Amino acid sequence: MKGKLIFLGTGGSVGVPLLGCACEVCRSTDPLNKRLRPSALLRVNQRQFLIDAGPDFRQQALRTGITKLDGLLLTHAHHDHTAGLDDLRPLYYHSRTPLPVLLSHATAEDVRMRFYYLFASENKISISHFNFQLLADQSGLTLFQDLPIEYVTFKQGGMLVNGFRIGDLAYLSDIRDFQPSIFNELKGVKYLVISALRYTQSPLHLSVDEAIDFANELNVEKAWITHVSHDLEHHQTNAYLPPHIRLAYDGLEIDFD
Repeated sequence: MKGKLIFLGTGGSVGVPLLGCACEVCRSTDPLNKRLRPSALLRVNQRQFLIDAGPDFRQQALRTGITKLDGLLLTHAHHDHTAGLDDLRPLYYHSRTPLPVLLSHATAEDVRMRFYYLFASENKISISHFNFQLLADQSGLTLFQDLPIEYVTFKQGGMLVNGFRIGDLAYLSDIRDFQPSIFNELKGVKYLVISALRYTQSPLHLSVDEAIDFANELNVEKAWITHVSHDLEHHQTNAYLPPHIRLAYDGLEIDFD
């Protein structure tokens, strides 16, 4: 199985440039310092799966040429990862088929509350745009649209978050608190996408050094850092990082098996 991951957005919850900020990174004209909210497109066997749908999804879809999706993987329910669910409506209008969504019970409850109007109701005013496939446990293996996907669970500020493994690639966004067993669960991963907000510690995200330590503990061949704030200038940060770890950027494409 050959796969490709396209980074649609690599910024933090407020994106880069930050509204009202005049720092060096926010004023930068380098496109590598322009970061939409975090999301990725997974292409496997001529099928397309979206990982998270944030508030910039419409812009990302138009820029990338996304006209159809075979499924959506949601890591958790925070606004910067789910606000684009409303912008998926036109894809439903074209296909008239509910979009399959892989997510946890906790994320499903939150999404149903936030986007109640996208789901079928007793008065028939609304129709369901989504078909949920709920993860059974904290970690394991599931088939999603016939694609084998392994998943793990960690926490961010008390909220449960899922990380996904497809083949030898793992995608871990918004990771902060995790059990040591996660390294056994992800054993054999060669390529890692992991979030890190800035150099200094954060109550909700790993720091750059913590992300480096995580990647090294997992012994990956290559890692990319996403969910990046305006504190990290692209080239300066890459100069700081070990050679096998790079900052991701919007539009970056990586191949995996």
